[in-house]
Amino acid sequence: MIVGAAAVAAFLVLLQIIATIWNFPGPLPSVWNDLFGTPKSMSLPWAALILATVGLNTALRLRTLAIAALIDAAVLGVRLVFDATLTVGNGPSLVLVGLGVYVARRGETRAMRGVALGALLLLATKAGDAWLHITTIVRPYVLDDYAYAADHALGNPSWVLGNILDRLGPVAEGTLHWIYIQLPVAAIVVALYQLRGVAAGAAWPRHFLFRTFLLIGLVGPVFYLLFPVVGPMFAFDSWPSQVMPLSGALGEIPFDSETPRNCMPSLHTAWALSIFIHSRRGPWWLRAGGTLWLLGTLTATLGFGYHYGVDLVAGAVLCLTLESVLRDPERGWDRARITLVVYGCVAMAALLVSYRYLAAAFASHPQVFGPLVLGVLAAMAFGFHAVFFTDSPRAIDRTRPVPSR
Repeated sequence: MIVGAAAVAAFLVLLQIIATIWNFPGPLPSVWNDLFGTPKSMSLPWAALILATVGLNTALRLRTLAIAALIDAAVLGVRLVFDATLTVGNGPSLVLVGLGVYVARRGETRAMRGVALGALLLLATKAGDAWLHITTIVRPYVLDDYAYAADHALGNPSWVLGNILDRLGPVAEGTLHWIYIQLPVAAIVVALYQLRGVAAGAAWPRHFLFRTFLLIGLVGPVFYLLFPVVGPMFAFDSWPSQVMPLSGALGEIPFDSETPRNCMPSLHTAWALSIFIHSRRGPWWLRAGGTLWLLGTLTATLGFGYHYGVDLVAGAVLCLTLESVLRDPERGWDRARITLVVYGCVAMAALLVSYRYLAAAFASHPQVFGPLVLGVLAAMAFGFHAVFFTDSPRAIDRTRPVPSR
């Protein structure tokens, strides 16, 4: 654990050095703001602290959360007095640091693992923000022309849903926006269910949602440099009022230095799909929540113009591939797992290459390429279900707490 903490710290320092050289804030000032300034997110520090308490006994968990709430209330009072930004989040961030020191000094390995997960969730978002800045510098040109053309094969779903949301009004938009930005909170709910027995002495499950979340966050952003895309809302002034006819040769578009190149693949889709998958063996309310977040996230990513349909297909294939690497570790690397992972890797490469080099053909022959793209995803989904959900132990909740020996 010490080696892991040192590696995370070194990575953040490296990102901060790059940020200083290229003149953007970087992760360390963001960490400082969470502790002593204006937190970037109100909900994420609380989600991280709640996750960090999974290894604590009930009494210590309640005291920890109560102290964080009191600090937040006190800081909020000071903000009111000085007419500062009204927000919360300092309390859980400060308590998370204090909790880490406390359990480390007591040598409580079980509790320390939970604290490490909570801290990693918070720090991963800081690293992700820095990476998005880097994408704008490294890739000044974007490939939205190609993604837009390829999206014709799927019927330009972003334009369709964008117009529908415009007609539904602010209530629908507000609800979908909340679902979209609160994705980490939904993930915490599923993770807490999977880790529900850890504090009572059960062994940590060998695989749970947070591992998939982190792997998606580690692998997915690499594609932002391979296929930089900013999304229809930013790239095209006509979105969503009209679908522009394709004219002339497709090409790279010079773009600003502020908009992240973070569309291909859609990591929101990958994360929402992972929540859906990990909720399948839970109670009805967890399954319903996982379904709601997946459908709401897909609608929001398209309806707000953040993504093209082809982004969502790539994000889903990425999720299923990475989940295939991690899921059911007790079965080992049998032929079924290897076949599925290889297929996912080949499918991901084929999708990106075809989006880039066959985009004009996608637009000209949607009746051919639309079913092909969806067929690639369907084959991955059916294979994943066959390997991991139709075996004899399908009724078993593999995250069910098992007493440690």
